Amino acid sequence: MGIQPKELSKLGYTNNVARSLAINIINKHCKHETKEQIIAVLNDLLQYPERYKNNEIWQKLADHFAPSSNEKVFTVYELHDEPLPYKTYGSKYIDSLAKQQMQMAMRLPVTVAGALMPDAHAGYGLPIGGVLAVNNAVIPYAVGLDIGCRMSLTLFDANTDFLKRYAYQIKEALKAYTHFGITGALPFAQEHEILDRSEFQLTPLLKMLHGKVVRQLGSSGGGNHFVEFGEMELFADNVLNLPEGKYTALLSHSGSRGMGAAIAKHYSDIAREACKLPREAQHFAWLTMDSEAGQEYWMSMNLAGDFARACHERISINLSKALGIKPIANISNHHNFAWREEIAPGQYAIVHRKGATPAGKGQPGFIPGSMATPGYLVCGKGVTESLNSASHGSGRAMSRQKAKEQFTQSALKKMLSQAGVTLIGGSVEETPLAYKEIDRIMQAQESLVDIHGKFMPRIVRMNKE
Repeated sequence: MGIQPKELSKLGYTNNVARSLAINIINKHCKHETKEQIIAVLNDLLQYPERYKNNEIWQKLADHFAPSSNEKVFTVYELHDEPLPYKTYGSKYIDSLAKQQMQMAMRLPVTVAGALMPDAHAGYGLPIGGVLAVNNAVIPYAVGLDIGCRMSLTLFDANTDFLKRYAYQIKEALKAYTHFGITGALPFAQEHEILDRSEFQLTPLLKMLHGKVVRQLGSSGGGNHFVEFGEMELFADNVLNLPEGKYTALLSHSGSRGMGAAIAKHYSDIAREACKLPREAQHFAWLTMDSEAGQEYWMSMNLAGDFARACHERISINLSKALGIKPIANISNHHNFAWREEIAPGQYAIVHRKGATPAGKGQPGFIPGSMATPGYLVCGKGVTESLNSASHGSGRAMSRQKAKEQFTQSALKKMLSQAGVTLIGGSVEETPLAYKEIDRIMQAQESLVDIHGKFMPRIVRMNKE
């Protein structure tokens, strides 16, 4: 006698794999048993699967609930039929695919809250500009490949005349003391306490990555990563507690280089093995925080974030020494990372910000535009609906491939000249016209941050693509 999937669910067979195995066994081997006899066996097997490990009929189902030590353990999950509600900022500036990806994220069974920033655009899994809070789990792909990618703004004891008087020296320093791209490194050794961290001895992957970390310390990635000098105008009563006025400033944008990418790929593979999701949601596979793999990823992610910070610190140190200027203030913030945060009174969750800036109440941050448009020093307002977040930039208006097809290097050079910007390296893929208008993005998130200063790029160093 057959049993329906709904009846199996009521018995405790709550995933498709268990129900499918049970139905196949019942249909093939239990034609002469009564329904009551079958249910009695199913209840007993669910409670004591080890008793059935050597049973010719029920062995496969028993193995599902009590796998042998040499078998891979996994759980099959189903998505909620409807996404949880979430707040979208600047909806008219966000493409439909990014919204669809966010809706998928809000259907995960571990999701408790989310928000979409105005610079959002489509990514892998969670969209760039997506903020996702989940219960007791971490999603490697919701952090992303470039773990700890961040903005770092350093102000110096020099006014903006320095940029004009020493433009040649600044260009030469950027060429000599920065390095971009997947391969290679700075031609001179870098020192930082990150290289001596004990975590590098705790997993085989981190041991293997240590040599790469040594080589890549103080360098930057490709794509939209940059190191640039510019004019920083601070407003009165700013979050840096400096006098209002104009300063020479250094802005850098990069992440954890090859280290972060290796960690992301390694633990994403583990997550997909342990957490089976529908095909369209496989990038959202998670690791529970009470699992060994979850704890390993969390430790590795934090180490990669600290390495990203160390790279920016070395960039600032190298350039300030080369140019003989003294740093007087710095603010920096991750925008590809996960934090354990209180999202409501007494409710804690793991908050993923993939291309989003932390914007807790009173928290400083920096939101850039493009190489020819302003960036803004901001202070967070701590808005619960946004999960204490803001955009991480202006956001792409078109893909790199489309920009490459549509614009020329000569047109980019002319545009930058008119804006008073010098570019070293770079490509048409990063033309300002490939990005959304930063002032519109800032207007869309007036409720999330206050603006405390305005930065204008003048001499920009990027990778030559």
